[in-house]
Amino acid sequence: MAFAHSAWAPRPKLNGFTNRQPARRVTMVMEKSFSPRRNNPQFESFDALHDRLGIENLWSPETSESFDLARTSTSDVLVVGDDSPSTKSVMPWDTTTGALGVSLLGRRMRFLRKRQQILGKSYEECRRITELFSKTFFLGTQLLSPEKRRAVWAVYTWCRRTDDIVDGPRVTQRSSALRNQLADWETRLDLIFEGGGRDGLDMALADAVGNYPYMTCTPFRDMIKGMLMDVDQARFETFDDLYLYCYRVAGTVGLMTLPIMGTVKPGREGLREAMEAALALGIGLQLTNILRDVGEDRLRGRIYLPLEDLHRFNYTEEELMNCVLDNRYKNLMKFEIARARKYFRKAQKGVHLLAEDSRLPVQASLDMYSQILDVLEENGYDNFNRRAYISKSRKLFTLPMSYLRTRDSPAWKPVLDVAEFVADSKVHAA
Repeated sequence: MAFAHSAWAPRPKLNGFTNRQPARRVTMVMEKSFSPRRNNPQFESFDALHDRLGIENLWSPETSESFDLARTSTSDVLVVGDDSPSTKSVMPWDTTTGALGVSLLGRRMRFLRKRQQILGKSYEECRRITELFSKTFFLGTQLLSPEKRRAVWAVYTWCRRTDDIVDGPRVTQRSSALRNQLADWETRLDLIFEGGGRDGLDMALADAVGNYPYMTCTPFRDMIKGMLMDVDQARFETFDDLYLYCYRVAGTVGLMTLPIMGTVKPGREGLREAMEAALALGIGLQLTNILRDVGEDRLRGRIYLPLEDLHRFNYTEEELMNCVLDNRYKNLMKFEIARARKYFRKAQKGVHLLAEDSRLPVQASLDMYSQILDVLEENGYDNFNRRAYISKSRKLFTLPMSYLRTRDSPAWKPVLDVAEFVADSKVHAA
């Protein structure tokens, strides 16, 4: 926060007399919060489907050319009671002298203490929301460092609140009203990326954005576009249509959190190398969610499976709505599961591009969601009457294998082979 005053400041009274000494202007170097919205002004959506939706430009130097120049700024502040020649000098704000400087310093410190208290409560609420609505995802975040963990919770909470606009209690509203709410939500997003917000949860995300300057507004905006697709579209004719939806509602999460996770190769170049795998992970997770929730979505009149896939196996919408579970449907599920696993394999290739302290939670999420597909197979592909989920004991057993998969050294491979053999034996025995 920069303080600007006129060339002459009010003169405090000293022992009943007015201090007549002129106020000298000095230049103060301060760190100011970085605004990704100003320095990453690329807001357009990723409609170029066959060109990876244009995401290769997300962290290009051209969109952030002023990043290195915008880290510091100078602003004028007055120091009262100095009769030396009026020349500019540099001094940190916390050593400002004089009555005005002391007053400003005290107010600033009180503000910072209050802000930290609010942030602490806001991040705790983000933690609670994440744990309540996605226990599998929350378990993965527990493996991150505290700072990264809080930032990911803030991102998840924003995504959850965005989803609730169309899938929450207000889903009965008319589509025009929902579009207006999403437009207001996008305006609110602008405020967050400028460092503001309307409540504590907004403030938590704004703080995360300030801590990770490579976070950009584009994937957040694209998620809002995905919610609009949920408002206006209850069917997807082709997989290309579904892919765009999956990118917007889930692939974007990978791009949101990639700057938080960090990469082995620092900066924009490392992010660009890892973004394809991050996007593939988001697509795979969403395809898995769709397969798990076919029965629930049917009750809301929604079919997320591509209609061209239903036709491929001579299966109709009416049969899906009536929960017809036959060989045609099972073959359809086998086809969809194979597609989801293909994206998980693409995501696996990018795990070792991440910073070492971020690999385990990503690998654990990948492994646990892959097991949802395994459970769906074990349930005889019945996602109408049975929900595929992973037991807590199975999740805990998965973590050691996830850890071994993140090890770079070839010396760990025999240990991993044994662990996977034991895991497969337990599954078949069950």
